[in-house]
Amino acid sequence: MSAPSPPSSDTFPFGQEVVWTPDPDVVAEANLTRFMDRHDLSGLSALQARSTTDLEWFWNAVIEDLDLEFYRDYDEVVDLSDGLAFPSWCRNGRMNIVHNLLDKWQGTPVEEREALRWEGENGATETLTYGELHRRVGRCANALRARGLGKGDRIGLYMPMTPEIVVAFLAIIKIGGVLLPLFSGYGTGALVTRLRGVDAKALITADGFARRGAPIHMKETADEALRRCPSVEHVLVHRHLGRDDVPMTDGRDVFWAEALAGHDTEARTERTAAEDVLMVIYTSGTTGPPKGTVHTHCGFPVKAAQDMYHPMDLKPEDTMYWMSDMGWMMGPWLVFGTLTVGATMVLYDGAPDHPDPGRLWRMVDEHEITHLGVSPTLIRALKTHGPAPVAASDRSSLRALGSTGSPWDPDAWSWCFETVLDGEKPILNYSGGTEIAGGILCGNVLEPLKPAAFSGPVPGMDADVVDADGTPVRGEVGELVLRGPWIGMTRGFWGEDDRYLNTYWRRFEDTWVHGDFAAVDDDGLWYILGRSDDTINVAGKRL
Repeated sequence: MSAPSPPSSDTFPFGQEVVWTPDPDVVAEANLTRFMDRHDLSGLSALQARSTTDLEWFWNAVIEDLDLEFYRDYDEVVDLSDGLAFPSWCRNGRMNIVHNLLDKWQGTPVEEREALRWEGENGATETLTYGELHRRVGRCANALRARGLGKGDRIGLYMPMTPEIVVAFLAIIKIGGVLLPLFSGYGTGALVTRLRGVDAKALITADGFARRGAPIHMKETADEALRRCPSVEHVLVHRHLGRDDVPMTDGRDVFWAEALAGHDTEARTERTAAEDVLMVIYTSGTTGPPKGTVHTHCGFPVKAAQDMYHPMDLKPEDTMYWMSDMGWMMGPWLVFGTLTVGATMVLYDGAPDHPDPGRLWRMVDEHEITHLGVSPTLIRALKTHGPAPVAASDRSSLRALGSTGSPWDPDAWSWCFETVLDGEKPILNYSGGTEIAGGILCGNVLEPLKPAAFSGPVPGMDADVVDADGTPVRGEVGELVLRGPWIGMTRGFWGEDDRYLNTYWRRFEDTWVHGDFAAVDDDGLWYILGRSDDTINVAGKRL
């Protein structure tokens, strides 16, 4: 089948004027400015050029800037002897990312800083400092080890966005397990595909959660899936709803509170290799069967933190809430990035417009959120309620608003910019994917913005836009590609290396074809127009 035709450039917002320019004081104090000054780089163009041509220098510099600690230093940051599709990163290094997320902060002032703020749909709240989170993770890790779980075991995480999901997430990694995040809204079939796909040994789940005040039972869905997943030997169940009628299977199931009771809060962190598998996270499957992307300790977390710290300028005193579920890549991204930086994450378990469309904006005020991540789809929905719900909030804590998940239209972008950000702060448009571990393109706090635009590629991402023959194009719509590897790239698909190569690497030589239509305008600003690899099912055939 031939490649799909790109949308016409006539439908695209070329010719838009710059509507936001950065504050010189913000630019002077930006993390990215400090990074460039340290390395005697004249500006972003110089950084972008060196970051994509001198991989050893750049990724070493990123690891140093993020202050990542290794049990054993790596011999070289990247080994390309197996080709661009299968690089080996941090060769011979030993590092468990949990050491950098929690362990190293203990005994420092960060230990008393808030790591996590949680809010439930019913208004309940909970806050955990870095010290409190470290102790809860230690207790959970000991409980998992007591059930015979350890290094290399794949453990599914099928829970609502509560503090317990972050505790379990980090505990699985702490024992050297392989995390399998699962969207809390999945039905039986999606759970079976993913649990069977990795031969999961355990599942951590909940009795359910509430949406718009109505209970949604999770354990029954999990049980139905587990009838077809014989590899799962252990199930921990968090009573989030406090149900008394939770079905439990003797010998396999145990309630979270009972499993953790009596265990010490201090636990050994498994000393994994930097390239040991940390997580298998499946793509949504909207463009074909879901793909189990493989990520390592020195991969996904490093890329997530770099994206937050550099283009998004997240600082240790900042607070980020990115609306997501742990089963979508922005959930793990939020955990890895904020804790690496020493910042604060916000979790919300509920509908963003319940009980009214002002809920999200009140959360910004109540939690003093500095970086808010939304989707253009959500903004389009909230826009229908007009400006009043937004105006009822202060929003002065916001430094930037991030967006991902779908392309913007200029009207929705402009409404958000003028109404939510008062035309004063940037929308950091962000696009990449689960297999990227973050963004290919991103806005930043250093360069002017137009409606719906990206500033350009994230440093380290050798991005281009090409026509059907692979020739670079500007001022017209083409295919988004990457010409070199980056530290966060998936190490392949779980058990499907040939499919991985077919998906990304075999259309153009030594070039990753991402599956997005994109464009670069005459001023060097970038745009995403949607997927170029969308499929539909017609009469049993995928088109």
